[in-house]
Amino acid sequence: MTLLQATAISKRFGGLMALSEVDFTVAPGEFVAVIGPNGAGKSTFLNVLTGLTLPSAGNVQFDGRDITRAPTHGRIRAGLGRTFQHGRLFSRLSVLENVMTGAAIRTDRSESQLREASLGMLDRMGLADEAKRPIDSLSYGQRRMVELCRALACGPRVLLLDEPAAGLNSGEVELLMARLIALRAEHELAVVLIEHNMGMVMRLAERILVLNFGCRIAEGTPAKVQSDPAVLSAYLGEGYNNARD
Repeated sequence: MTLLQATAISKRFGGLMALSEVDFTVAPGEFVAVIGPNGAGKSTFLNVLTGLTLPSAGNVQFDGRDITRAPTHGRIRAGLGRTFQHGRLFSRLSVLENVMTGAAIRTDRSESQLREASLGMLDRMGLADEAKRPIDSLSYGQRRMVELCRALACGPRVLLLDEPAAGLNSGEVELLMARLIALRAEHELAVVLIEHNMGMVMRLAERILVLNFGCRIAEGTPAKVQSDPAVLSAYLGEGYNNARD
């Protein structure tokens, strides 16, 4: 079964072809990574999937329904959650209030239900004691976790993460991976991960899509991708496998 499907996605910005006929699928509960060098089109691709950018050609389907032109809030309500490469938290709100803005997309809940759900999510992420603190008083790693909480608070079926490990130290990366593994098992959540931390990608992803100059150059299991000559040449480097040994 396919939950999220992108078919022949192309995106042109003036004379720049940012994406060229990219196909992509995600099954329920699957963990998929999208990797490639800077400028490969990864964030643009996530923007197309989540409705922040309309494709120049191609279509996006979610749970069998065409959402190519659907607004972002409609996609969130349908079950697409997302974090961003650069944080977009509300600095004037508390940790709890930030998470509640994500939960509020579910209009079928009362304010007390939103608060309870948001506190529960913070507790599962180890941030319950920080609920009343202003965002600006948290460490960078804690703010990244709050972003993840906010994305999860809307109850997604597919969670799209844009470089969640960027700026985190090794201990914080390990904690992030542990949280993602636990949350995925608990919620039967599908995850799409854009990330430059190859250790994280190779440990978590079941399948990897590789983009370069907006084109798909490889797709497959981590073992297959990390030995693909095109991927080694364009992104990982010819010495990648030797460095791992």
